[in-house]
Amino acid sequence: MLAADTQDDIRFRIRRTRAAQGGASVTASVPRPGKIIAIHISYASRADQRGRRPAAPSYFFKPASSVGVTRGTVERPAGTELLAFEGEIALIIGTAARRVALSDAWSHVGWVTASNDLGLYDLRANDKGSNVRSKGGDGYTPLGPEYIDARAVDPGALRVRAWVNGELRQDDTTAGLIFTLPQLVADLSQHFTLEPGDVILTGTPAGSSVIVPGDVVEIEVDAPDAPGAPSSGRLVTTVVQGEVPFDPEIGSLPAVDHLQRTEAWGSREAAGLPPEPPAAPQAQRDETPSALNEYLRAKLLAAPTAGLSSELRKRGHHSCFIDGVSSNIPGAKIVGTAKTLRFVPFREDLFASHGGGYNAQKRAFDAVGEGEIIVIEARGDASSGTLGDILALRAKVRGAAGVVTDGGVRDADAVTEIGLPVFSKGAHPSVLGRRHVPWDVDVTISCGGAAVQPGDIIVGDADGVIVIPPALAEEVADAALAQEEEDAWIAEQVATGHPVDGLFPMNAEWRATYALRPAALAQEADEEGPRT
Repeated sequence: MLAADTQDDIRFRIRRTRAAQGGASVTASVPRPGKIIAIHISYASRADQRGRRPAAPSYFFKPASSVGVTRGTVERPAGTELLAFEGEIALIIGTAARRVALSDAWSHVGWVTASNDLGLYDLRANDKGSNVRSKGGDGYTPLGPEYIDARAVDPGALRVRAWVNGELRQDDTTAGLIFTLPQLVADLSQHFTLEPGDVILTGTPAGSSVIVPGDVVEIEVDAPDAPGAPSSGRLVTTVVQGEVPFDPEIGSLPAVDHLQRTEAWGSREAAGLPPEPPAAPQAQRDETPSALNEYLRAKLLAAPTAGLSSELRKRGHHSCFIDGVSSNIPGAKIVGTAKTLRFVPFREDLFASHGGGYNAQKRAFDAVGEGEIIVIEARGDASSGTLGDILALRAKVRGAAGVVTDGGVRDADAVTEIGLPVFSKGAHPSVLGRRHVPWDVDVTISCGGAAVQPGDIIVGDADGVIVIPPALAEEVADAALAQEEEDAWIAEQVATGHPVDGLFPMNAEWRATYALRPAALAQEADEEGPRT
């Protein structure tokens, strides 16, 4: 339980105890801070692990109700699997700071102590970066147990360590920070007043990983080179299993994918995931005209459009479908970036000025790049062709991944023989000029009711064609692949005779069983021994 003392009482007792003992660290009740500010990535080791190094610090808030004490418990909620610990150095503000200089910032820090910035990765995607639910649970910010006088230590010579069940998992010093501790104080004070009792969680080094019910986590912050080697002592937290599931009628449910599992466990191997496809060489990625390199292309080829569209809808994208089109080649799968071509309704004078010669249609097929997909706006009118065998051959020779049109296809059998996947509304013998005027290329268009911009990522299979904003492509691909893995596991259970009630979708009991898979796989590997 949290101490009921007011912040004023707690600060008074800390000062009085320090004066009485004359030491650099003291035992004190946990203050209820007005603000808890946490930084996303601050250690070089963590940045290297995540593969991204921030140019400037970025932050999020945690609620005061997340504060916990040593020898307390933290709950892993029912139906979740990815509760992770993060050993961190916590700064307690001693005097108010507003627009303070970097050289003066440390003087506003009263105390230094240990913290465990616990987080539930199952809710991270739902929070969309705010971490409100994933990091805000009761007891998700234990502090203490002792407070080190900030005046007695060098902020560049502090150490943080973390143990799980007695095994050392994290060991780093503030010498490994990308942003110094005084810089964090000065930076935050530019934006709002840091008040006495406010807490700054200064980030975690590499080594953070998943913890499960029964695990005991210990965090310690010390200054081994300072006189007396002051220490926070070990902050001890035990994980317990929650029993109450989240209510789907009230809010979003926990969800995990390959990305969340990898970042929670620290690596794909630790999470029990198969290795990722090899990344394309840097030169090849640099030549790719969009976010779609071969590494991402391989993921999208493995993910079904049904799963990808489901993940898009979870992220608020409900208009991702190019409706009413199907492939000329049964079983064809296309992945590529959109090169757009717009047709307008036929009008005699417009066709005279834009329909002949080297028109927009011919320019599009002559310029399509390797791996691109020509997407044609024909307003859903399939009563004439929008391409024929000659243009399909040109696209094939240039390495196009396919064509998507909400109009018709002329010379349909010949186009199929060429081997170019074309998703259309069907075959029609008429030439272009019966209904359409080729008007423009590389502009935002409408195809099958979906808005398509040049460079959007197009994925098509037997279920249909979808449009993915490039910025979301990797995220939704990882999520869809993770869901496919989950669905495959559910199918295995159904095949062995389990009823679908409570299993599809999984209730808290089944999800807890599913969460044990990485440990079970590791045990099986240990029992099998090394393979020859």
